[in-house]
Amino acid sequence: MKKSIYIFMLILGILMFPQHIYAQIDGDTPPDDDLGDVSDAYQEHFFEALKQKGIENYQRAIENLLKCIEIDDSDAILYFELGKNYNQLKNFGAAEEALKEAVSKIPDNEWFLDELYSTYIQQKEYKKAIKTVKQLVKYHPDYKEDLANIYMQTGDFKEALKILDELDDELGISKDRDILRNRIYNATGRKKDQIENLEERVDKNPESEDTYLRLIYRYSENGDVKKAFETAKKLLEVNPKSELVHLALYKFYLDEGNNDKAIQSMKIALQSSEINPESKIKVLADFVRFVSKNQQYETDLVEVTTMLTKIESSGKTLVELAQYYLLKGEKQKALNFYEEALQKEEENFGILRNIILLHIDLQQFEEAERKSDQGLEVFPSQPVLYLANGVALNYLNRPKEAIDSLEMGLDYIIEDTKMEIDFYKQLAKAYTATNNFSKAKTFSDKAKKLEGLN
Repeated sequence: MKKSIYIFMLILGILMFPQHIYAQIDGDTPPDDDLGDVSDAYQEHFFEALKQKGIENYQRAIENLLKCIEIDDSDAILYFELGKNYNQLKNFGAAEEALKEAVSKIPDNEWFLDELYSTYIQQKEYKKAIKTVKQLVKYHPDYKEDLANIYMQTGDFKEALKILDELDDELGISKDRDILRNRIYNATGRKKDQIENLEERVDKNPESEDTYLRLIYRYSENGDVKKAFETAKKLLEVNPKSELVHLALYKFYLDEGNNDKAIQSMKIALQSSEINPESKIKVLADFVRFVSKNQQYETDLVEVTTMLTKIESSGKTLVELAQYYLLKGEKQKALNFYEEALQKEEENFGILRNIILLHIDLQQFEEAERKSDQGLEVFPSQPVLYLANGVALNYLNRPKEAIDSLEMGLDYIIEDTKMEIDFYKQLAKAYTATNNFSKAKTFSDKAKKLEGLN
């Protein structure tokens, strides 16, 4: 809704204050005592109402305005102020009556109508709101957009779209109106109309990259890949410098088996300053999956990720590359990239966990023990760190320390049977190393029992 025009209340009171008060200020005319008393009382109550409203004492403001009305009920401003104060108290019925009285006295006052409109909206009295906002449309086009919103609320989608079309013709395309338009299309399932609207926009304004991109998305959403691909290629013809289009193009190229063009599009998308980091990570993930099956393009992947690590502040790019080498079984390379990623995101638990587990997998137990110890200082409630620490200590022939770590970590396991089994096996191993065979058997039996339940 269009916001009311707020002005300093004292000025408002002076500008709109009843003229008969000022009429008596005439040096040549002796005041009438009775009239002077009445006007003084009116003036006193009116300004007291403004004062009370200013300090948010709305009930006192109302009381003073009602006293003004008892003295002289001809002034519309009294009912306007009364309505606003009732609205503040959520007494919408009384607010409506007061504001309707104000409007009856001055039918074409935008402020009065806007406050009445606000009252109806707060009560969700949409039919009444429609009637009022239609009166307001002549003052500002924003009110017309309000009308489209109300039609949306009442389910009159045809009228809402009609108004949106009129506004687009008059004022050009608007992001806010497009959001409303898409909500209507989604609510009605009229995807065909939505696409036709975008097609018309492309015809009217073939230079609009944004419209092409929306149309590509809608075609893809509807499963019309062929039209989506054709539209993407058309956009590239119209705007060869478009970078955003490559977010769609590389997928289409991959689907048709045009790997070289797909790689080229992915590189453009990943190096683009217009594309946000989240979207780039999705492209990179697709790139990694593609190269894992087409390793002749590994050099391209390494090239683009090396470039990305220099311009991106997060470690997500390095994580994707680490995961690629894990898929290839090159664990040391994966570990190296994870360690680089951790330098960028020092408190990323997922990266730290992967590093420690890789150290264990690569039998680098001293590193695993050291990093799990450090990790527990930052993440003291993560059971996997206690487990990794215990495993490393067992391999380093420090069973008593392993027992301490593993028994502490048991308290943090929540509904993870597999991890619990691993803890019991490591505890059995540690107690065996200390010649406490009774304890070792206890934990070994617990592990076997849980394995039997799975």
